[in-house]
Amino acid sequence: MASEKEAALAAVPSDSPTIFDKIIKKEIPSTVVFEDEKVLAFRDINPQAPTHIVIIPKVKDGLTGLSKAEERHVEILGYLLYVAKILAKQEGLEDGYRVVINDGPNGCQSVYHIHVHLIGGRQMNWPPG
Repeated sequence: MASEKEAALAAVPSDSPTIFDKIIKKEIPSTVVFEDEKVLAFRDINPQAPTHIVIIPKVKDGLTGLSKAEERHVEILGYLLYVAKILAKQEGLEDGYRVVINDGPNGCQSVYHIHVHLIGGRQMNWPPG
């Protein structure tokens, strides 16, 4: 399997369906940890820490990355972060965690459907990468 960096450099920004759309439709299995009418959260298949959860909006609405955000996306962006906080508590990450949004090739974004990574369960390092 290609590295995350290689995958990000090979990814093509598009409004076409992504692997996340298939996960939302349950066409691809995932370990779901949270789901409501707005978002789906599942365990990352290549975790970077003991806890690594991906949180995605169920409706992309042109929001392929943070750099594509418009005023109409403010509510869902805030909700993604709120769900990250809920999941951090649910996962017992009282000592801290990291929330990451990769954007574009240099940001190592490999799936063009905005998503938030909730990472924790170990000491994070700085700078991150």
